Amino acid sequence: MNDTALEIATQPAVWASGIALAEEARAALAAPGARTLILGCGTSWFVAQSLAELREAAGLGETDAACASEFVPRRRYDRVVAITRSGTSTEVLEALRKLPAGVHRVAVTAVDGEPVDDLVDTRVLLGFADERSVVQTRFPTTVLAMARAAFGEDLGHLAADGAAALAAPLPADPAGIEHLVFLGTGWTIGLAHEAALKVREAAQAWSESYPAMDYRHGPVAVAGPRSLVWSFGAVPASLDDAVLAAGALPYRDGLDPLAQLVLAQRFAVALAAQRGLDPDNPRLLTRSVVLADPLA
Repeated sequence: MNDTALEIATQPAVWASGIALAEEARAALAAPGARTLILGCGTSWFVAQSLAELREAAGLGETDAACASEFVPRRRYDRVVAITRSGTSTEVLEALRKLPAGVHRVAVTAVDGEPVDDLVDTRVLLGFADERSVVQTRFPTTVLAMARAAFGEDLGHLAADGAAALAAPLPADPAGIEHLVFLGTGWTIGLAHEAALKVREAAQAWSESYPAMDYRHGPVAVAGPRSLVWSFGAVPASLDDAVLAAGALPYRDGLDPLAQLVLAQRFAVALAAQRGLDPDNPRLLTRSVVLADPLA
């Protein structure tokens, strides 16, 4: 079994370790009333999108998400949270350096002693969730589990749902699928974007992601008999009618959205195997993007 698949399988146990840090995370991430920005690159940007929606929906204050490479310090924030597994991503470090004095800087990372440590006031270290694989799976889901607990959500069901996602049959035979679409709503839009990225990274396959209700505003036009349209969270069931009308296969289940992402991760790895690819060595990708010239 490859490292990616092994790390996918550890998620329910690793989530428990993340949830155990809820008090530490509450101080770092909740900060009631603080106007907050959450930023990251790649997977961490999608985690930032989900975290921003979760925090604001919990009534903890205005929260934005930004792609670190596009960050421009125009708006006033009390607190900026950087999500960075490696602690070395150039664009994240540059974004932190751009912040004006007085902004409380927080890093959520998996590695100790990296450059991000010197740029923040507070750090949440998830070393137990670090990964050998280039393709992120358990680190982002553990960040989200930890944050949800810190924001006051009861996650007593999560481990069982995660185990169910690990044991469940795949929703389709990867050999019959050439196009995947992931849909989300609210905080699960970030999960949909992350699932689509996993398919591109691991399997070099055609995948898309959208806010669910926007799917009928154009993207459904490319769906067909070899398309799998996968819904995360409380996506209206009526959307399945549009998917079926296009000749595509809809999929949804009643598991927690993080467990739904686990199943999507498994599908990405299975699709990679079907295509003769090694998800541990994704094409053109490295564990962290470190630029010699930050402007390049």
